[in-house]
Order: sequence, then C-alpha cells, then structure tokens
Amino acid sequence: MTGGPGWDISFLRVGALATAAVAAVGIPVAGLVGGWSAALGVLAGAAVVTAFFCVSGVVIAWAGRIDDALTLPAALGTFLIKAVVFFAVLSALPPDGWVDRLALAWSVVVGALLWSGVQARWVWTRQLYYVTPPSPPPGVPRPDPEKPASRG
Repeated sequence: MTGGPGWDISFLRVGALATAAVAAVGIPVAGLVGGWSAALGVLAGAAVVTAFFCVSGVVIAWAGRIDDALTLPAALGTFLIKAVVFFAVLSALPPDGWVDRLALAWSVVVGALLWSGVQARWVWTRQLYYVTPPSPPPGVPRPDPEKPASRG
C-alpha cells in the first residue's frame, strides 16, 4: 500500500474542457465542409477520446491507490479492452452510414494529441518527487505537490 499523497486526476477536467473547446470549433467546420455525417463524426470522436482518457485516468488512479505496482497492468489492460471495443464499434459502422468514419478517425487522432499535450503539461507543472524530500527547517512550509510549481 502506498503512503503518498494519492493520485491526482485533475487533468481530466482540463482535458475535457480543452476537447469541448476544440470540438465546438471542429463540429461546425466539419458540418459546413462535409455535412451532418462529418459533424457527427467529429462529435463522436471527441466523445470517444474523452471517455477513453477519463476511463484510463480513473482506473490507473484507482490501481495506484491500491499499490503503485498495479498501475502498469491496469493501464495496459484498460488500453487493450478499449482498443478491442473501439475496433468492434468501428467495424460495425457502415462505410456510408450516419457518421463519417474519416471525420471520426481524424477527430480521434487530434483528440489523442490534444489529451497527450494536456497530460504532458500537467506533469511538467507539478512538483513530483521520486523520493520523499527531507523535512524543511522549522517555520518553512513544505511545498504542496497538488499545486503547480512556479516557473520563476
């Protein structure tokens, strides 16, 4: 069992908001360029990526609260299950159905890159310790790992 401060999944809110902002621009543009099916493809892609990253974040945080050694198997297992489900759903969609599969695919790629950037920025702006830092001298507060680090 870990005794650390716990797993922070606050990046999920930021990622969802960033995805909503990009989708709010992408959906009407796709609708104007490719019609309703393209707009629905962008909407579906944004929803799929957001759901995938949120499910992964929650499952990995849950596993990490139990034991840090469970995070990799949880991440890989979750990824495998999501990939199989996503493949099955994509295979079930007709090529010329109600959703444009190309728009869906591109929105998934863009969404995954966006979420990766959100996660990278979240990690780069946190004070993450590999080992517990020594106690500060009396009267000096210890930095809060939940707050972003100041960058001078």
